[in-house]
Amino acid sequence: MGNREALLDAAKTCLRENGYDRTSVRDIATAAGVSMAAIGYHYGSREALLNKALFELLDAWGDSMGRALTPDADGSSKRHFEQMWESLIAEFTAHPDLWLASMELFMQARRNPELRDALAQGTAEGRRGMAAILAGVPEDEVPRATLRSVGSVQLALMSGVMIQHLSDPAAAPTAAEVLEGLRGLADLAR
Repeated sequence: MGNREALLDAAKTCLRENGYDRTSVRDIATAAGVSMAAIGYHYGSREALLNKALFELLDAWGDSMGRALTPDADGSSKRHFEQMWESLIAEFTAHPDLWLASMELFMQARRNPELRDALAQGTAEGRRGMAAILAGVPEDEVPRATLRSVGSVQLALMSGVMIQHLSDPAAAPTAAEVLEGLRGLADLAR
């Protein structure tokens, strides 16, 4: 493994252990076993390296969730949706470090237009992926109306539930409670 790859792996580890804001150039270089100057040489800046590392972690998570969230053989969309929420909540619980780092990244994007654009693209991909999972179709076949409604709302719900699990895990909703809440909201919307 070369210095570039070692730095990227070290940045991923540091993000998980320290978070975005508390990861220093020294932390990454020490974990990678290279000089601090190597970060600038290979990535330009600490922020560019951390952004790349976090996007790769989130992409890998999205890919694994997409593979894990396939409909049951009986085609039960209700059970599929419940399984999806159980899996999402399990991820929030098992990897709070990843989700805290992603929240820090969103905060950084407020001051960095280039990062904000990359996050907007990532959010669009997440919206498309969620809509595809829920519709049971490939991403390139998701109807625009489904993408804008189901994908957007699912992503908003996911973010809100994630924040609740990060801030107060004991009081955060379970998958069953999320589904019951959605049913209640659907009743109110009628």
